[in-house]
Amino acid sequence: MTFLSVICFSLLAHLTATGAEVAGRIQLRDSQERKVERGHDYSNVVVWLEPVGAKPLEPETPGKAVMLQKNKKFVPHVLAVRKGTLVDFPNLDAIFHNAFSNFSGQLFDIGLYKPGSSRTVPFQRPGIVRVFCNIHSAMSAVIVVVDTPWFAITGQDGTFRISGIPAGEYRMKVFHERATPAVLAKQERVVTVNADGISDLALTISENGYLSIPHGNKHGKPYPRNGDSYGVQQ
Repeated sequence: MTFLSVICFSLLAHLTATGAEVAGRIQLRDSQERKVERGHDYSNVVVWLEPVGAKPLEPETPGKAVMLQKNKKFVPHVLAVRKGTLVDFPNLDAIFHNAFSNFSGQLFDIGLYKPGSSRTVPFQRPGIVRVFCNIHSAMSAVIVVVDTPWFAITGQDGTFRISGIPAGEYRMKVFHERATPAVLAKQERVVTVNADGISDLALTISENGYLSIPHGNKHGKPYPRNGDSYGVQQ
């Protein structure tokens, strides 16, 4: 690495550590989910910023994240990671699991593994990865892989906060698992971040048009009749 490269890398690291903050709130509407309509739970919406006309430096070492399998659920239900992140899938249940994804995004199949063990999957390309269990059809999760270090997931009140952003123009994108691609595309916008940041971004995402359909197992076959079913947006 040249002296100039070291200076540039150090400057970028400094800007990222001391940069501006983008914050806002997302509301959901037209939902069939009781917790959304009555409980006003606007959590698990992923928001990220991609630099316009530039690409962030790749991290020197892969990031790490964890998605638990506990009480026959994936925890967290929605996980956002940067491209290249290694995600561990520890099995904390007293039963076998088999996490997999055969939807668009990254295909993977961990295989059958016993209680108390773990498997790791590297996520090498941006996209939406829908995760299921080949044994328990009701288990589901979403991993959103982004090619940027600037991302966040909304809390229950719909608020989000992204820190350490260098000044510049960014394309803001969002993902919500019960919103159609057309709805999400309309939420994209270019924002200009200066030293003062942005504190009042407000978005409303409609769940209108979302269609829940049963998913198959890792072979694309139906689960046994006594299995649960889970809907997923095609």
